[in-house]
Amino acid sequence: MLSISEATFTDFKTIQDIATKTWPVTYGSILSKEQIHYMLDLFYSEKALLENLNQKGHLFLLVEEDGVCLGFASYEHRYLNQEVTRLHKIYLLPEAQGKGAGKFLIDTIENLARQNHSVAISLNVNKFNKALSFYKKIGFEIVAEEDIELGYGGYKMEDYKMEKAL
Repeated sequence: MLSISEATFTDFKTIQDIATKTWPVTYGSILSKEQIHYMLDLFYSEKALLENLNQKGHLFLLVEEDGVCLGFASYEHRYLNQEVTRLHKIYLLPEAQGKGAGKFLIDTIENLARQNHSVAISLNVNKFNKALSFYKKIGFEIVAEEDIELGYGGYKMEDYKMEKAL
């Protein structure tokens, strides 16, 4: 049975392990190995995770099945001081995909968003990420395109901004 728990700094190693195992599978055909390595360090170093948790107000959730962590998500209520909950990250181990854990995480965040008076959930997804069809299937719509420069080596994120009205 799937369960959700709130993650703290003591769970950073688990989050880092999942990201390290998931990113090459998710982005290996989209980004260079060098860019994947750079972005993992940029987004999942202990310093970056602490900053997200302590200074930026990101909340982290873990999804588990029978005591085994399958994935995580991070989100933020009142994103950009609006009545929007932002889904910053959601990643599942490759072997856990298709088992309902991602939908369970998003459903949990939707419920929390409603409790916090959000009118929508927003996220960014790489234009070439296979998860795009998953997001569309569960009610997210593309509202914009964003190319975000990462400030190193010409790396950038080529994303769709998606929203789901609540």
